[in-house]
Amino acid sequence: MRVTGLYAALCAMLVVFLALRVVQQRLRKRVGVGDAGDPELIRRIRAHGNAVENVPTALLLLLLLDLGNAASAVVHAFGLAVLVGRLAHAWGLSRSSGPSPARLIGSLLTWGAMLGMAGLLLWQFAGRAAGA
Repeated sequence: MRVTGLYAALCAMLVVFLALRVVQQRLRKRVGVGDAGDPELIRRIRAHGNAVENVPTALLLLLLLDLGNAASAVVHAFGLAVLVGRLAHAWGLSRSSGPSPARLIGSLLTWGAMLGMAGLLLWQFAGRAAGA
């Protein structure tokens, strides 16, 4: 079984959890569309939106590494970095709309993993192209 499925499932659970937090606040504040200027709703919308903006690309890169027969330990390391990064970012943004250590760590973990996966994929491609 491929490793990516584990991280795809866990990230999907995170995205749904963040979406439910948005719905919960919308119901509490009786806001159907938009954010009505409610700071808590704005943070929840952005926490969910940020996950939706970053998770698909990260999972696609992870899947390509997985299908390209990267070592499962490498795929797990990148998957864990993305998952922990998204959890940290969501937690930090849920607590404050300003800068926070958790948001910074979450962003750095996510982007670092994405850049690392992209770099590894490019390296693999270059190696295969040179051998062709």
